[in-house]
Amino acid sequence: MIQEIQLRLLPQQAASERDIKQYLIEENGLNNKDITAIRILKRSIDARQRTIFINLKVRIYINEMPDKEEYIRTEYPNVEGKPQVIIVGAGPGGLFAALRLIEAGIRPIIVERGKDVHERRKDIALISTEHTVNPESNYSFGEGGAGAFSDGKLYTRSKKRGNVDKILNVFCQHGASSNILVDAHPHIGTDKLPRVIENMRNTIIACGGEVHFNTRMDSLIIRNGKVEGIETNTGNTFMGPVILATGHSARDVYNWLFNNNVTMEAKGIAVGVRLEHPAHLIDQIQYHNKEGRGKYLPAAEYSFVTQAEGRGVYSFCMCPGGFVVPAASGPEQVVVNGMSPSNRGSKWSNSGMVVEVHPEDITSYGTGILAMMQFQQEIERQSWLQGGMKQTAPAQRMVDFTKKKLSFDLPESSYSPGLISSPLHFWLPEFVTKRLAAGFNQFGRNARGFLTNEAVMIGVESRTSSPVRIVRDKDSLQHVTINGLFPCGEGAGYAGGIVSAGIDGERCAEAAVEYIQI
Repeated sequence: MIQEIQLRLLPQQAASERDIKQYLIEENGLNNKDITAIRILKRSIDARQRTIFINLKVRIYINEMPDKEEYIRTEYPNVEGKPQVIIVGAGPGGLFAALRLIEAGIRPIIVERGKDVHERRKDIALISTEHTVNPESNYSFGEGGAGAFSDGKLYTRSKKRGNVDKILNVFCQHGASSNILVDAHPHIGTDKLPRVIENMRNTIIACGGEVHFNTRMDSLIIRNGKVEGIETNTGNTFMGPVILATGHSARDVYNWLFNNNVTMEAKGIAVGVRLEHPAHLIDQIQYHNKEGRGKYLPAAEYSFVTQAEGRGVYSFCMCPGGFVVPAASGPEQVVVNGMSPSNRGSKWSNSGMVVEVHPEDITSYGTGILAMMQFQQEIERQSWLQGGMKQTAPAQRMVDFTKKKLSFDLPESSYSPGLISSPLHFWLPEFVTKRLAAGFNQFGRNARGFLTNEAVMIGVESRTSSPVRIVRDKDSLQHVTINGLFPCGEGAGYAGGIVSAGIDGERCAEAAVEYIQI
């Protein structure tokens, strides 16, 4: 027999399966000898009150055993010799598109401008040690895309747009912990996600697909309103329908599309800083306890949102127990992002703190389809100048920013290239700084102790989403004027995060299969 029960436990009661089992025996009258297994289905933390609770949904197996695997396995057939689809980009959109094509009996050919996920590590290390950014291999470009080395958070609000559980199960099949099927805010960790990505690539190749690294798409081959393939920097041409999943940092792709009259439209983004607190302070605030998280709770998360002068101000990509990392993808840029290892064990916690920016806000920086991209480039260049023309990042204490004061010293930080004190309130656009300061004051009222000079703002957080949308038909998912072109994921303006990009990759793959079969 199988029973499913909702439980509300103290952290120490939910600490282990043994303790949960003991609770069930004592509170639900179950017999110890009859319980053959317990499987946690869902887990979340309720930290709204001073007493913290863990909400669990558990499945109890009474006198029977559960299936060995806790995830649903997908079968991938061999697709050698089958019709092929070209996928540009090996981020989550591209990888999940490739796997879904294989499921449907279509052969994926992935071209990725960067290196494989392990070779990327060497170039990423040089950003911190030598302040050298390889424009083809960095935190944005390479196998796994921007998500591979920026945390592996899998929380999404995109449940209405696709099968979130399918994406999580595929990750588990390729080596991720089954905890991601359970936790309310699932997370793989930047230390473990690269191996999962490599396993996904191995599946694609074993099934007859291809993955070409160090291969940048330089142009689409378009004839009579139809994509027939791509040309690359290696001189190789790949023929077939194209799923364009480049990520939102491939500015050369946007320029090529614009110069070749491929229909796009400007869209809003969000811009701000990476805000870093001591992790112990965030634990104290969120868990209402001067001792912090204690023995049984994880590093605390937060999520803040407010409105200031008609624009949203909000936290983004919160990384408890994490690090701030240099995310530039080219010369004369300083861009920051955040990541956490699987144990979320560092002594800092950070998040993006950003302000909505609409095209009408930036007319002084330019107008037109690529104006928002040009605005990103300009503030990233200003950040590079303020940081000393290397990957040292401009920074300011949080209260000093709200009071428009220069910080004469800075706290210790996880940002390994180093920080330099800079008046962010002065050189960032006023339509950003005024709203950001208002947001900080509001968040400080919401969470006592959050607005503090122990926290440091690090500039700039500018790659929150694509600055353009590559316009596609809502039904066929093809580009509105070019047949056989499927704009996909974050870079096309249709996703935001690993899971939503994976979902969009699957949808584009299904649309490409239908296109081939017509």
